[in-house]
Amino acid sequence: MPFDLDERYVQAAEQALGVSFPTTYRLAMMRSNGGTVATESDDWELYPIADDSDRKRLARTLNGVVPETERARAWRGFPSGAISLGSNGEGDQVIFLAGGKGLGPEVFSWRHETCELVRIADDFAAFVAADS
Repeated sequence: MPFDLDERYVQAAEQALGVSFPTTYRLAMMRSNGGTVATESDDWELYPIADDSDRKRLARTLNGVVPETERARAWRGFPSGAISLGSNGEGDQVIFLAGGKGLGPEVFSWRHETCELVRIADDFAAFVAADS
């Protein structure tokens, strides 16, 4: 079960990754850090943002957006500057892409076998709403 998240942890993740998250993502993670989103084509397990406010939260957020993005960046064909938000459990990632001074609001799926990018939502709020 996802927890709420203090904004300082979002800021720490942004600093570690060298990006600014889109507002819709920031707000969604502060309400519910992690979770699952079901789309027409996949079920995505969202990576949480690390939260060390207590032992339970720390244990649940260790494999979060920062280490998972760092791991994905080592894969062949992973887009330069992309941030990995979650996985479908089969190696495919749901990502934000870098654009201009920060991350674009659009959400993409990245297929690890083909390196194909597919735009799946105009912004994170629309991506999460697809689950409703």
